[in-house]
Amino acid sequence: MLFDRVGCGDPFIAFHLDKTLVRKYMSPLLIGELAPDQPSFEPSKNKKLVEDFRELRAVVEKMGLLNPNHTFFLLYLCHILVLDVAAWLVIWYFGASTLPFLFSAVLLGTVQAQAGWLQHDFGHLSVFSKSRWNHWVHKFVIGHLKGAPASWWNHLHFQHHAKPNCFRKDPDVNMHPLFFALGKTLSVELGVQKKKFMPYNHQHKYFFIIGPPALVPLYFQWYIFYFAVQRKQWVDLAWMLSFYIRFFLTYLPFLGLKGTLGLHLLVRFIESNWFVWVTQMNHIPMHIDYDKNVDWFSTQLQATCNVHQSFFNDWFSGHLNFQIEHHLFPTMPRHNYWKVAPLVKSLCAKHGIEYQCKPLLTAFADIVHSLKDSGELWLDAYLHK
Repeated sequence: MLFDRVGCGDPFIAFHLDKTLVRKYMSPLLIGELAPDQPSFEPSKNKKLVEDFRELRAVVEKMGLLNPNHTFFLLYLCHILVLDVAAWLVIWYFGASTLPFLFSAVLLGTVQAQAGWLQHDFGHLSVFSKSRWNHWVHKFVIGHLKGAPASWWNHLHFQHHAKPNCFRKDPDVNMHPLFFALGKTLSVELGVQKKKFMPYNHQHKYFFIIGPPALVPLYFQWYIFYFAVQRKQWVDLAWMLSFYIRFFLTYLPFLGLKGTLGLHLLVRFIESNWFVWVTQMNHIPMHIDYDKNVDWFSTQLQATCNVHQSFFNDWFSGHLNFQIEHHLFPTMPRHNYWKVAPLVKSLCAKHGIEYQCKPLLTAFADIVHSLKDSGELWLDAYLHK
């Protein structure tokens, strides 16, 4: 098919488990074949790198690195459920005084963060061999354990993976230019155009106010309901409501309405800080620009970086400290990222591509440093160009 010949097959292969089934749905989109004398590869893509990556993909499949360990994911789910029950037991046994209240909130915040990483696994079809099984459990984890719609996550997240850090194609960088000036090129462009929606030269400071603490409680919290209703995702909405019904029935008898609402808000605050720092440490400090239509491997490597492996880092980030491997092989079960990492590093070294890996706190600091740098670039262009 033309789709495979021009180098578009890499994202197609990366995202789908049952490729034969998906090709059936795509057959109406086939408009023809290239003539034998026509070039079958776009000049903006590195042909040798594409071929080498496809060889790596074949090695990965042969090594069985796309095969999940179901015990790993079962134990992971169990540890989330244990923490959820423990949070309720703290309130039940110790009462609703300040210390038990705060400790329970920390436990529930941990539940939300860890359930977020787990739903991410199911959303990427990396737990079961059948797509529909992943979709079913995904709705339970993100809907009942977190109170969010699976359709909303799928809608946004796969756009992000297809074109990470590509402005107007990756929804995760839609914060530019309304709230932040991102990337060197885009920031200078914004300054040259004399646009100033925010004082971007101070964005590394106000990030601490409108970024980590506010994203989930003040934006996601209401937008997910709007999304589900506006798109008539009634099954997702039912799963979401089951979370809120369970939460309020569980804590209302002990905390009352105001206390339960306060607990929920505090949990979302904890979750929001955790989520933003982890998800942005791999992307905001990296290259952000318009889509240049480069090959799949280069697209992912210029937009992602890794954080050092440790038991804590793996758990704390849901193995998104291996963001490079996750972006190259989105259906790979996370417990295998460390196995493929040396092969990816070798391919990067062969083609002179930087493979960034840094300590966790350095990754956090780089978010702030990159915002400061792009803010200064904007200011210079705004004043002098």
